[in-house]
Amino acid sequence: MDNKTNESFSISGEILLKKVKELIAEGNIRKISIHDKAGKEFMSIPLTFGLVGAVIAPVLAAVGAMAALIGECTIKVEREPDTETKV
Repeated sequence: MDNKTNESFSISGEILLKKVKELIAEGNIRKISIHDKAGKEFMSIPLTFGLVGAVIAPVLAAVGAMAALIGECTIKVEREPDTETKV
């Protein structure tokens, strides 16, 4: 059973890169999608466990360049389900 959790954040372009970095640092994110005000998807970033900085650096550079062009956007986040089991 797939118990993914989805969240959305409406933010300005200036803090887009900072928010994406924070989400990646959390570690339980499966996918990040960035949409404009009209709902058009600009970028989708699939994430996996063990993703290293050298691999994600070009993606962050692209997010930073896009942030300079976008006024307001929405970040949609797909999180991994909690893996803790209650005993």
